[in-house]
Amino acid sequence: MENEEKKNPNKGGRPSKIDPAVHRYSISLNAEENARFLTLFETSGMHVMAHFITACVFQKGIKTVKIDKATMDYYMRLTSFYSQFRAVGVNYNQVVKILYQKFSEKKASAYLYKLEKRTIELAVLSKKIIQLTEEFEQKYLKKDS
Repeated sequence: MENEEKKNPNKGGRPSKIDPAVHRYSISLNAEENARFLTLFETSGMHVMAHFITACVFQKGIKTVKIDKATMDYYMRLTSFYSQFRAVGVNYNQVVKILYQKFSEKKASAYLYKLEKRTIELAVLSKKIIQLTEEFEQKYLKKDS
């Protein structure tokens, strides 16, 4: 009975690590170095500072993530605009169907002519948006290959 108690002591808590990290080192940084270190840590995207330091010491790949708020805002607005543009396309189809159902051929053609003019203006606007987006991508979203 004593043998069983020694084999499996019920001590509670979380299980011990196989290879615990017990060696600790201390460094001192001045204000400028500390600010630079914290900036690097924040841009790395890591959540634990000890893991970041270990990656730096052993020259593991440190990834830095830079989020440009202006770019995010631009793309959010562009996405919103695109969804509105799609909604206009759906409404366009519905309007054409209703025009032919509710009005005579001549009256429907007159309204379709006005609708066609507005559609051409919308297409020109869409081309300008695409051009601006391509210019924006070339200037600000240069991807390193």
